[in-house]
Amino acid sequence: MTNKLKYKRVLLKISGEALLGSQQFGIDQKPVEMIANEIKTAHDMGAEIAVVVGGGNIFRGMKNSAKLGMDQASGDYVGMLATVMNAIALQSALRKLNVSCRVQSAIDMDKIAEPYIRFKAIRHLEKNRVVIFAAGTGNPFFTTDTAAALRASEIDAQVMLMAKNGVDGVYSDDPRVNKDAKKYDKITYDDIIVKGLKVMDTASCALCKQNKIPIIVFDFAAQGSIARLLNGETLGTFVGE
Repeated sequence: MTNKLKYKRVLLKISGEALLGSQQFGIDQKPVEMIANEIKTAHDMGAEIAVVVGGGNIFRGMKNSAKLGMDQASGDYVGMLATVMNAIALQSALRKLNVSCRVQSAIDMDKIAEPYIRFKAIRHLEKNRVVIFAAGTGNPFFTTDTAAALRASEIDAQVMLMAKNGVDGVYSDDPRVNKDAKKYDKITYDDIIVKGLKVMDTASCALCKQNKIPIIVFDFAAQGSIARLLNGETLGTFVGE
């Protein structure tokens, strides 16, 4: 089955908001378990899965730091710590499903996570372990989208899967606000930058373009979507050359 997969090594980017469930704040067990089951299915198919999870369900750096009178750098560090919380929660859910998993943090926290080491991460993937990258890039002023593009480049991922919560691709406008928004089945990296599409930040898009890593934006709420993408089905929006 592994030989039939369209993508063998993938970087899955999950927003922190995907872990909210019906809550306004924090981590809901239900979506965490759903995400873990989706990852397990892909893992059992033979794919090498790396994950970057955001922290917006707990703290959003730029937005929350302004409210608290905190400088942006400090706010971004708090946001990085939030991603570590989410990574540990997801690791726990995967371990309950008997999926071997490691958390690697860009900020040293040796009691709860490994430090990020590129070749060690690649070796974990080769040994059939899921790797969750936490704490973003370890630097302020960079989003978890950029961290995902960076890690995808470093581990030689064949594709970056951007999981959206309730949105099934890239649109010309927010489809939840504008019913006339047009969905794109396929666009280029430059389209995202030139048209100002807010699906990801321009730095992450430029990094994927530089390293020729295609991006697929899809709705994570659709059950079995990762497995379908690995099997070569057309879902969401394909971003490439």
